[in-house]
Amino acid sequence: MDHSQIIIRPVVSEKSYVLASLGKYTFRVHDDAHKTQIRQAVEALFDVKVVDVRTASVKSKPKRRGYTSGKTRSWKKAIVQVREGDSIPIFTSLQGLEEG
Repeated sequence: MDHSQIIIRPVVSEKSYVLASLGKYTFRVHDDAHKTQIRQAVEALFDVKVVDVRTASVKSKPKRRGYTSGKTRSWKKAIVQVREGDSIPIFTSLQGLEEG
């Protein structure tokens, strides 16, 4: 798997902004990716040193629209902690937009 296939996109939420200020960045990752692949992909794509990787499977939720019922997709997220002093520019630019 290519590095750009492993990291799908950053997770944008209030909790992820709080974690980003602590040096922990949240990404939506490929369902079959394991921690070593995620670590290598983040280090290669963003040129940072990864200290810790934590993964979690986000379960699907039931949804309804009128009589039609279904579920959202289940997906996998990874919380990546980088070395102190390193940062990922995607999250820092988003924080600047939010404050301004």
